[in-house]
Amino acid sequence: MGFEQNFSLKGKVAWITGASYGIGFAIASAYAQAGATIVFNDINRDLVNKGVEAYKQAGIQAHGYVCDVTNEEAVTALVAQIEKEVGVVDILVNNAGIIRRIPMTEMSAAEFRKVVDVDLNAPFICSKAVIPSMIKKGHGKIINICSMMSELGRETVSAYAAAKGGLKMLTRNICSEYGKYNIQCNGIGPGYIATPQTAPLRERQPDGSRHPFDSFIIAKTPAERWGETSDLMGPAVFLASDASNFVNGHILYVDGGILAYIGKQP
Repeated sequence: MGFEQNFSLKGKVAWITGASYGIGFAIASAYAQAGATIVFNDINRDLVNKGVEAYKQAGIQAHGYVCDVTNEEAVTALVAQIEKEVGVVDILVNNAGIIRRIPMTEMSAAEFRKVVDVDLNAPFICSKAVIPSMIKKGHGKIINICSMMSELGRETVSAYAAAKGGLKMLTRNICSEYGKYNIQCNGIGPGYIATPQTAPLRERQPDGSRHPFDSFIIAKTPAERWGETSDLMGPAVFLASDASNFVNGHILYVDGGILAYIGKQP
């Protein structure tokens, strides 16, 4: 096998959860360019239809399904449907996630549980659903979209940080439990990425100055910029390919250096 073939995903089935847009869409697009067949799901039909159309416009034939990834029965049924209609899942990317920015003392237990349900329980449910067939096939890749909040705390994100910290440890435990079956489970920890959701935080102020949060991120990032979704494509392909077959239980932070940097002196 040639060196470049180590990074090929030709013949692989990749399921990316919540990949109608944003980071999930970018990762799925990279996998398609590397040769994989793309499967994605989202929470409702409208999002799935929009996702299918976006992939079509990008020249990608994607298989879209409606599924709530916090519903174990629905996920089990979806995996069976994917195996019947597309093939056994070779690559799972647990991308679906939510965040609620609420001070901890103002956050209800129900709101906390909802974030943990989507950001931690769902990756457990989806991983659990695909692992048996990966074992039978003799290989598999599971990639969890973690966060810098897997390592750091910040005001108003107690539930998100708790869930992403837990996801980091779930990643390591899947590695520990199933590595002997040639299953690699790793994580990607994006830094602050320029997406439509973060666009208001990057808008120039009426006087031409940066938004205060934009200035904060630029000052904390050695690269002195926000990440682009395209910055995640190479790392995602690497972790899904044979090039990473001896990389397991690792969290790859794609953050422009934030976690390595104490920040500028005032």
